[in-house]
Amino acid sequence: MTELPPPLDLVEPGREILGMVAMLLPITDDGCPDLDAFVGLVGRTVAAGLVPAVNMDTGYGNLLTPAERRAVMAAARTVTGDSTLVAGAWVDDAEGAPFSESAQLAAVADVVAAGAVPVLFPNFGLASLDPVATVAIHERVGREVDHFIGFELSTQFAPTGKIWDLETYAAIMAVASCMGTKHSSLERQPEWDRLRLRNVERPDFKVFTGNDLAIDMVMYGSDYLLGLSAFAPDLFAARDRAWAAGDPSFAERNDDLQALGSFAFRAPVPAYKHDAAIYLHHRGWIPTPHTHPAAAHRPQADTEVLASLQRRLARWEETP
Repeated sequence: MTELPPPLDLVEPGREILGMVAMLLPITDDGCPDLDAFVGLVGRTVAAGLVPAVNMDTGYGNLLTPAERRAVMAAARTVTGDSTLVAGAWVDDAEGAPFSESAQLAAVADVVAAGAVPVLFPNFGLASLDPVATVAIHERVGREVDHFIGFELSTQFAPTGKIWDLETYAAIMAVASCMGTKHSSLERQPEWDRLRLRNVERPDFKVFTGNDLAIDMVMYGSDYLLGLSAFAPDLFAARDRAWAAGDPSFAERNDDLQALGSFAFRAPVPAYKHDAAIYLHHRGWIPTPHTHPAAAHRPQADTEVLASLQRRLARWEETP
C-alpha cells in the first residue's frame, strides 16, 4: 500500500469529535450583559450536545469585571447542571505588568469553585514568561486542579496572545491534569505538528483547534473550542455527527460553515464577535445585534452578507 503523504496520514474517518463552543455574551440596548439571553444560548448549546465555554474572548472575558465573570459562570451552571462547563480563568493586567502567580491561581480557583474546567487564558504577564517559566506555571496549576485546558493564542485575536514552541508544548502536554490545549494560531502546520506529537506521546490529550479559518482540522484528529461554533452550535453538532457516521454530507456542511467563518473572522479578527451577535439576532436567538461597547465593531453592511450566509446554512437547520 502506498504511504499517504502528510497530512493525509492524520485523517481519522469515523472519529467522534468533542466540540466546545466559546459562548457569545449577548448585550442589551443599554450595553450591559444580557444574562437571560445568554442562558438561552447555553441551553441551545447543551441541547445540541456540545460543551459551553464561557468567559472566553467570544464572551468578552477580558472586558468583564470579576463579579460579572462569576455571574456568567453561575448563569451557565443553571443550565449545564452536572454536565461539563468550561470557563476562561482571567487575570486582569496591563502591558508590561509582571506575571502574578497568586493572581493566576486565584482566577483558576474562581472557575473551579463555579464547577467549571478552567482555561488558562493568556494575559500580558503570562505571555511574558520564558518557556521554562511557562511550563512551571502550568505544572503549578496542575497540582491544584483535577483538569484544566491550556491556551495558545495568536496576537491576531488579542495583544496578550502567545504561541509556544513545540518543545514547550510537549512539556505542557506532559502535565497529567492538563486535559488538552486550545491552539489558535490560525495556521494549519503548527496544529498538524501538535497532533503528530500528541499521537505519539499522549493519545488521550485533546488538541482543541481554535482555527476558525480551517474548521476541517477535525478531520485530522483535532477537537475544537471555536468562536465560530457560537454562531450555529446546532449545525456544528450535525456536521460532527456526519463525520462520525461517514455521511458524505459532512463536506458540504463544513463548506457552508467555513464560508461563514471566512467572512466573520476576516481582519480585524476580534470584530467577529459583533458578527456573531448580528448573526444570532438574525436567527432570532438573541434580542439585539449589539456587541460590547468596548469591543471592535463591524460595518452595517455586514448584516446583509450574514443574512445571505444564514440562508445558505438554513438548508441544514432541523425543524424543531
